[in-house]
Amino acid sequence: MTQDELKALVGQAALQYVKPGDIVGVGTGSTVNKFIDALATMRAQVAGTVSSSEASTSRLRALGIPVLQASEVEELAVYIDGADEIDAKGYMIKGGGAALTREKIVAAQSRRFICIADESKLVRTLGGFPLPVEVIPMAVARLQRQFARMGGQARVRLKDGVPLVTDNGQHILDVTGIQIHDPLAFESEVNQWPGVVTVGVFAHQKAQVCLLGSASGVQTLTF
Repeated sequence: MTQDELKALVGQAALQYVKPGDIVGVGTGSTVNKFIDALATMRAQVAGTVSSSEASTSRLRALGIPVLQASEVEELAVYIDGADEIDAKGYMIKGGGAALTREKIVAAQSRRFICIADESKLVRTLGGFPLPVEVIPMAVARLQRQFARMGGQARVRLKDGVPLVTDNGQHILDVTGIQIHDPLAFESEVNQWPGVVTVGVFAHQKAQVCLLGSASGVQTLTF
C-alpha cells in the first residue's frame, strides 16, 4: 500500500469521530487533505468547520463545506490533524506545513484531538523530524543562538530562496540536533522565549487518539 493510500485510509477512518451537528476543527497537510475529501461525503451533516490554515480553508470551501472563524465558536467537538512525529504518549511534533500556531489554537479549542498519520510517524523519542518554531523575524538570530546552547542547529525555512512567511506574517526556524525527552517541559520552556510565537511540540495539546495507517489497516492508539 502506498503512502498516499495509507493517508486516504486514515482520513476515511477519522469520519467515525465526526457526529451529526458537530463543528469540526480541521488541520493542515497532505493527510488532512484526504480527511477533507472524506468529510465532503457528509458535509450536509456537519454544522461547520474551523480551519487551521488558508490552504485548508480553500479546500473546504471548494468542496462546499462551511468554514467558520474560531472567534465565532466557543468549543469544537473534535479536531482532526496529522503529525510529523507522534510518540507513545500522544505527544507530537507538528508544523511541517508551517501552520503550527493556528493548529495549536484550534487544538486548544477542541474537546478531543484525533491524530491521523501513517506508521512511519510513530517514534520512541521526538526530535528526529526538524522541530518547527514560528518566530518573529527580528528575534531570529538570538533564537538561533539560544537553540545552539541546547545543542541544536536552527535554520530559517526558505521558500523559493527567501524566508517562508506564515499565514500570520512570521518566519519558521527548523531545529535539528535536539532529542526531546520531556515534551511538556520543553514546550513550556521554549514558549517563554521572547520572539517565539509557537513551538511545534504539541504536549499540552496532545492527541487523545491516533489513527495510524499501516499495511495491515488502521491501528487505533489511545492516550
